[in-house]
Amino acid sequence: MEFGTRYKKALEYAAEAHKGTVRKGTDIPYIEHAVETAQLVSTMTDDEDVIIAALLHDVIEDTSCTAKDISDKFGDRVASLVLQESENKRRGQSAAETWLVRKRETIEHLKNAGFEVKLIALADKLSNMRLSLARYKNEGDGMWRHFNEKSKERQGWYYKSIALATKEFAGTPMWQEYVRLCKEVFG
Repeated sequence: MEFGTRYKKALEYAAEAHKGTVRKGTDIPYIEHAVETAQLVSTMTDDEDVIIAALLHDVIEDTSCTAKDISDKFGDRVASLVLQESENKRRGQSAAETWLVRKRETIEHLKNAGFEVKLIALADKLSNMRLSLARYKNEGDGMWRHFNEKSKERQGWYYKSIALATKEFAGTPMWQEYVRLCKEVFG
């Protein structure tokens, strides 16, 4: 898909929002994850709002940007999609301590979410699994030390639960790759 002016503005916005941040335990600029997520979504839909929401999927959750900021710049639908993809990080509490409750909430939300939200979530998690597999091949189980949840078993439970919550995509290459990577990393 050819990305238009709105997407380019969203890319600039996301790059500024994530400026200076990197993927956990790496020196990979975080914006690369956002771009990969949007690119994956674009293989399954031409809906520009959904693609832009995929690009912005972590800005409410991980930066000082708000839903109102996104709504003002990219519209209510994009803001709604980003909000639906965002975890309640419980600011002021330890991310490690809230990990399990946040992941349970995500799984429960995804079970009844709409197509667009599930698509963004699947693309987000596939991007994560691609990096996880590469890291797993290099670091083995030691890679989990970089994460809020250091238990490979709990991480595996979460990622496999995402596969179940998005199983209506089972006939797609994206879901199939995701499940294959989960098996490679978690067994």
